[in-house]
Amino acid sequence: MKKYFLFTTDVETTSIVNHCLSDETGALVANEAIPKILDIYKKYNICSTFFVTGYFAEKFPQAVKLIYDNGHEIGCHGYSHQHTLSFDSMPLAKQITHLKKAKSILENIISDEIASFRSPALRTNRDTVNALIESGFKYDSSIASQRFDFFLSFGSKEKRKWLKAPRSPFEASKESLAKEGKSGIIEFPVSAFIMPYIGTTMRIFPKISKILRYFLARESSHKKKPINFLIHPIELIEEKAKTQNIERRHKSVVNYLFKDKLRHHLKLKNLGDNAVNLLIDQIDYFKSKNYEFITLKEYWSLYG
Repeated sequence: MKKYFLFTTDVETTSIVNHCLSDETGALVANEAIPKILDIYKKYNICSTFFVTGYFAEKFPQAVKLIYDNGHEIGCHGYSHQHTLSFDSMPLAKQITHLKKAKSILENIISDEIASFRSPALRTNRDTVNALIESGFKYDSSIASQRFDFFLSFGSKEKRKWLKAPRSPFEASKESLAKEGKSGIIEFPVSAFIMPYIGTTMRIFPKISKILRYFLARESSHKKKPINFLIHPIELIEEKAKTQNIERRHKSVVNYLFKDKLRHHLKLKNLGDNAVNLLIDQIDYFKSKNYEFITLKEYWSLYG
């Protein structure tokens, strides 16, 4: 039985250093970060699914085309990464509007179907499944099964459902992406066990990340399930800080301290070349375990 690793790459205009959305950051992602991560993927023969926001694609279509022309899958990351336009706060009709708009932008750039979706900040609600169906999507990767650090992020109320979500790819119900059912939408959970297996964990807690990947590799071999790793290209470059002020997105003092200030300061660790080295270490580890690196589309075609 082959073992599969799903590299998933989220592309947006989010500045980690400046804690905001920025077209200037988008330009850095398009012109520096994406070429850098594409070079790494090419060197190690990795095919990835790039989830791209419609807004980024409008601003930097050449970057989207570059990703596609290098043999990677383009997925939809919604139209905007604005926290005020999150999928867990939008009603069904508005979600459909955002999805169709972003899908159309991406499809016009690459002249190919967009079938995969990942919600910005992994925020969804009970309407998201039906919005995906109505917008013509086939599979999703917005759930992180048994990820316990959701209290540090937005949308924690809906993210509680992750605790009971299946750990292997599954067909979601029409009521929730975190519940098994018969919607026709296949869910590819982001790998996690208490902590998520993502670029942020890799950078902030390198030693914990090594323990996590060991556990996930054992589980993957035993359960015959893929590993789904999430990273952002912006993590691989160093961006200059323009302000020391942290945008306050919560009225609650506790939420502001944990979800804005603490989270922001943690995410600044090991950006740039350190992140590149840590990423290559992940690749080398799973290469040594004989994993095949494929896109969500390829895995869906094999086992969907």
